[in-house]
Amino acid sequence: MKGDPVYGSLLASKFINCLMWDGKKTAAQKIFYDALDVIRGKVSDVEPLEVFTQALENVKPAIEVRSKRVGGASYQVPMPVRPTRAQSLCIRWILGAIREKKGQTTANKLASELMDAYNKQGVAYTKRENVHRMAEANKAFSHFA
Repeated sequence: MKGDPVYGSLLASKFINCLMWDGKKTAAQKIFYDALDVIRGKVSDVEPLEVFTQALENVKPAIEVRSKRVGGASYQVPMPVRPTRAQSLCIRWILGAIREKKGQTTANKLASELMDAYNKQGVAYTKRENVHRMAEANKAFSHFA
């Protein structure tokens, strides 16, 4: 698999593919690069791709809860997240966050969500924090893992 046409980044390529709707890859690429241009306008001291990769890194969960049936009861058991799953979860959460927002272009929504995630705030980062909080609360059931 090769990277995206502008930066040669595999992560950006994967993100563009997940952003793509109805097989319209050029539209997805335009949205992604427009968002990076918006970020470039807001943050001059950091490269936009750095903001993007750090934002995804900040949203990646380290631990999650999984349901496990033991005897007739279901327990929420905290489990570590594999790196590939963590990456797909963070991409899914960011895309879910921008698709929930209304009233502006997708590129602007993506840029603002990436900036928020870079600054450890926003919808996707809150989702990660909630997942970590759930895992922490159910630490008592970790022996079922």
